[in-house]
Amino acid sequence: MKIDGQALTIEDIWQIATQKQCVQLSEDAGFVRRIDRGAEFIDQLLREEGVVYGVTTGYGDSCTVAVPLDQVHELPKHLYTFHGCGLGDYFSAPQTRAILAVRLQSLAQGFSGVRYRLLQQIAQLLQHDVLPLIPQEGSVGASGDLTPLSYLAAVLAGEREVVYQGEKCSAELALQQVGITPLTLKPKEGLALMNGTAVMTAVACLAWQRTHYLAQLCTRITSLVSVAVLGNAYHFDEKLFSVKPHQGQIKVAARIRGDLHTTIETPRNDTRLQDRYSIRCAPHVIGVVEDALPWWRQFIENELNSANDNPIIDAEGGHVLHGGHFYGGHIAFAMDSMKTAVANMADLLDRQMAQLTDPKFNHGLPANLSGATGDQKVLNHGFKALHIAVSAWTAEALKLTMPASVFSRSTECHNQDKVSMGTISARDCIRVLELTEQVTAAMLMASVQAVNLRGEHVALSKPLQKTCQQVAAFFPFLEQDRALEAALRQGVELIRGQHWSLYD
Repeated sequence: MKIDGQALTIEDIWQIATQKQCVQLSEDAGFVRRIDRGAEFIDQLLREEGVVYGVTTGYGDSCTVAVPLDQVHELPKHLYTFHGCGLGDYFSAPQTRAILAVRLQSLAQGFSGVRYRLLQQIAQLLQHDVLPLIPQEGSVGASGDLTPLSYLAAVLAGEREVVYQGEKCSAELALQQVGITPLTLKPKEGLALMNGTAVMTAVACLAWQRTHYLAQLCTRITSLVSVAVLGNAYHFDEKLFSVKPHQGQIKVAARIRGDLHTTIETPRNDTRLQDRYSIRCAPHVIGVVEDALPWWRQFIENELNSANDNPIIDAEGGHVLHGGHFYGGHIAFAMDSMKTAVANMADLLDRQMAQLTDPKFNHGLPANLSGATGDQKVLNHGFKALHIAVSAWTAEALKLTMPASVFSRSTECHNQDKVSMGTISARDCIRVLELTEQVTAAMLMASVQAVNLRGEHVALSKPLQKTCQQVAAFFPFLEQDRALEAALRQGVELIRGQHWSLYD
């Protein structure tokens, strides 16, 4: 994956994060020159005793404090040092790779006043998979992701800790082992690394990709559930959906229609005029996600391909532009809305699980989808506990849909008096996705169990047959009660790895 200042996509970041693509920083002379001009312009301003925020002044509310020119070179180290106060879990390896790639892409726009060598060093971290240990908590998302990105800045200087070859070790040792010389950051470089939206944007890229896949998987599960409860396939009729033309909703209905291989000209022996809403309205629930994916992409990719630190350095025009591009409002709004839409899919599947397991509503399937026969029926409880677990995961996901972006807090001596909370929104969205993926794994198992219990009474299309075979590979038919944790964990990992191709 070449980084040369040209636009990247969400998929590009996903590929880097999951190590399906390697990063290659452009060595084009024009690109190198464009980057280096920014650092040279900063040096020129220093020679001329110019005033530049964060270069010749303190940070934030301390911008009125002048830093003598003979001390300017010490300021970047102080910046990443005093921001080393993150707490909470560390970002995962894929998330950390995404963070490095997103920050590299922003610096590659050429408006940050840094050296090409700094970009090289970030690229080398990715190439050698030397990953800074970055705590998740501590950013309000609007002077950028200062605290988490301080861990990247410190590692580039050979400080703090990394994960290398699966083990935690000092940055100094890891850099030595891969032949990277620690950097002494130049005057604008600490601020350029830290004063941006790389963390929230990286997490948003991964959240988008997971949401895109989950929407398809929830659609496939709905098809299986419709078959299992002998549902009315005409709820997904093409003419029906043409009169309410939300394109995502139409797409979901078409996918289910293809799964059920049923059209108005080929009648099916439906046993119910109108199914309950969790089946009949599934395109309307999942369709919200499908319709939102394009504008979520627009928000995320605009941020990904932007220069978003402060100040912006226009070396070509000879300008230092002080502004607020570190504000993560677009990412915050995208993530707050995404987590709500995803949690709604969890709730949809939870209600489908309730239909499958309850003999009052599942049209003749055994209670709790138990596969036991004969005198073993009274002993076995099938999916009873898993249904409870699904309800718990769904409730937790729904609880987390409170928007983080409305909880702006004035901080840092009221300099940062309106902040985005974009990083918290993104982290919340990931947690909602994790819970929904757990619900989805459980529902894959339950829906395939239900279809198998119908046996020869239902005919499956080839796509549904394939899904049943894929699920059977990690979850054999549940005849006698057994602990399901191992199968659930395997199913969740397969979902997160987007192991199966679905509709696209």
